[in-house]
Amino acid sequence: MPAESPDQCRSDTNETPQGHTPVRTPTLVDRIAENYLFACCELDPVEATRIGVHGFDDQVTDYSPDGIADRVRAARAARRRLQQMPPQDTIDAVTIAAMLERIDSFLALSDADLLVGELNVISSPLQSVRRVFDLQPTATDDDWRTLVARLTQVPRSIESYTEALRARQRTAHRIPIRQVECGIEHARLSPVAFDGLIHRGPDGDSPLGRDLVKAARSASRSYLALAEVLESEFAPHTGTKDSVGKDVYRLRSRSFIGTGIDLEETYEWGRATLASIVSAQQRTADALAPGAGISRVLELLDANPRYTLHGTDALQRWMQDLSDRTLANLQDTHFTIPREIERLECRIAPTRTGGIYYTGPDEELTRPGRMWWSVPAGVDRFHTWHEKSRVFHEGVPGHHLQVGTAMARGHELNRWRRLANFTSGHGEGWALYAETLAVDLGLLDDPADRMGMLQSQRLRSARVVIDIGLHCELPAPSCLGGGIWDPGKAWQFLAEHCVLDEISRRHEHDRYLGWAGQAPSYAVGQRLWQQLRDDYLRRNPESDLRQFHDRALAVGSVGMDVLRRTALGLGPEDPAQSVSSPTAGSSN
Repeated sequence: MPAESPDQCRSDTNETPQGHTPVRTPTLVDRIAENYLFACCELDPVEATRIGVHGFDDQVTDYSPDGIADRVRAARAARRRLQQMPPQDTIDAVTIAAMLERIDSFLALSDADLLVGELNVISSPLQSVRRVFDLQPTATDDDWRTLVARLTQVPRSIESYTEALRARQRTAHRIPIRQVECGIEHARLSPVAFDGLIHRGPDGDSPLGRDLVKAARSASRSYLALAEVLESEFAPHTGTKDSVGKDVYRLRSRSFIGTGIDLEETYEWGRATLASIVSAQQRTADALAPGAGISRVLELLDANPRYTLHGTDALQRWMQDLSDRTLANLQDTHFTIPREIERLECRIAPTRTGGIYYTGPDEELTRPGRMWWSVPAGVDRFHTWHEKSRVFHEGVPGHHLQVGTAMARGHELNRWRRLANFTSGHGEGWALYAETLAVDLGLLDDPADRMGMLQSQRLRSARVVIDIGLHCELPAPSCLGGGIWDPGKAWQFLAEHCVLDEISRRHEHDRYLGWAGQAPSYAVGQRLWQQLRDDYLRRNPESDLRQFHDRALAVGSVGMDVLRRTALGLGPEDPAQSVSSPTAGSSN
């Protein structure tokens, strides 16, 4: 069934059934937001499925320069309408501020020629087109018909992406050879996932099964053709420089965090934070094995059968059991967990490219939130001491609580606020904050698990140092021989501060080089969340931690400047409206 435009939908949301939460009557600002969401979904159906909007699951996205230009025009039109519309209440005021901040960040990237032809190892059209099929329902024949309709169009979407990649090479921001080589590898691995659809789908002798086989093989050929284009056209002629420079980095960083940061100050803060985490690890190591040292304790933990899982089936069961117990135990303690999200599925992703990620519920809350683990080929041993905090990061009290809380607030937040407004500094910062909060909540009482959490925090702080240092070409630490940061120094620094296997470490390394500004948004966002919490409790001494969490999460995902103003009740003209930290203000 085709999706309805918001202008076609009945506006009866002010009806309040007896015993239910009062439902806010939509305003004209909500209508602008809904129309913008609908336009975005029409122009990017793959993203519509990812965020849980139905009605576009049989369509693909046009990634060509013309397709991106259509999205830019939609953003500019929404911006003009917002500027002409006075808010009717505080919710409207937050919607306007949040939309303007997101749209302005998007347009700044467009003006700098940074939207067309993105290619990296974790979040570019190369991954999005394939990954969207993980999210489509497959319970009925009609579900499979919808999936096949989209799958049939994958070659067209990949062709549009190829056009965008060629256009990117004509700008000043040529794709570095490292990302091209990774793109070739990922494109050649993608047919494995399409073959998986065939194995899960209808009988191959049925008409629907034959259509699925034909579409899957066509999609695989399109990815293999993309790999050939990257290898023949791009690899011989692309750039070798990985760093993007300070000007581009500032744009990228603001788009990921929702506020400006002082790059040099944040770099030094990252180094100091990293040193403090290493000290905390040393104390924990001494408690586990006095005198052994951090590296030796990590080896001992990896060798301990108590903390070892064998195979992805065991990993999936462990994740699900831990998630279920945590969600039940935290209900009505330091958080209010909506009943609509009292379910989180933990799954092994069909791809094998590395990485752990979360996908939220759909807007009807029928598709549950999911934690996915993309296990690299050859990896079959997992260490729970290191992975426990990751479940808290992706699940509860991390992403699932954060995203699900907003999704469950349909009685007052419009669909754009609930579905389409994810800001990495807000989202990933909260999830990293949730990892450390797990210590206070008694979820990491085992010193081994605390060591894992500290190792996770150590990696995120190392990301700040590596990412800013390399892309902004800052002086490297003396332990790396000084000089200016380069990929070799980044690899050496990463090897010192993370305990990932070499395959996963390579994925991390290539990720930083190809997605400038995103990796630091975790630790920087956590820093800002912690400052906001402390500010809130200082201004509201009668409040407790649960009240802060409930108030802040009810806002939904917004840029960190907007979150601060909203959570602290600051007006838009308040001189303290920017984040009150050394990272705020000028990035010069």
